[in-house]
Amino acid sequence: MKAPLALLLLIGVGTAQADLDTRRLWLNAGFYSAHFDSGKGLRNANPGFGFEYKLDDAWSATAGRFINSDSAQSSYVGAYYQPWTLAGAKLGVVAGAFNGYPKAFNGGWFPAVIPVATWEGERFGLNVALVPPLQDRLYGAVSFQLKVRLN
Repeated sequence: MKAPLALLLLIGVGTAQADLDTRRLWLNAGFYSAHFDSGKGLRNANPGFGFEYKLDDAWSATAGRFINSDSAQSSYVGAYYQPWTLAGAKLGVVAGAFNGYPKAFNGGWFPAVIPVATWEGERFGLNVALVPPLQDRLYGAVSFQLKVRLN
């Protein structure tokens, strides 16, 4: 079993065994990516489905699937660590693994650590991530992820 899939299963098993608090669960429908190099014909709308589960004030688990900027299917699994707050935004990083980018690691899984800011209200939230470029394999962007709390 591949490592990210195993991690996703562990998160699922751990969540199923604990009392699931739906007030900690956020769902999203993918991303919108404003690419730095807009002349390459990249896909800005990256629809998909994902979740984020708040473990405490600083940590969240996340996983999902989306159509990436190269119009290929990608999956991700990871964790947010956001210990700082500035002007109502939680600041930190999201670290995890991604796959599905044809020019990066032959579409296979690769690790990433990405700076992120988050604004959260009672029902809606927004994650804004700064995705750095990786030579000609991954394209840099500011990525926006609208999320909704179930409860």
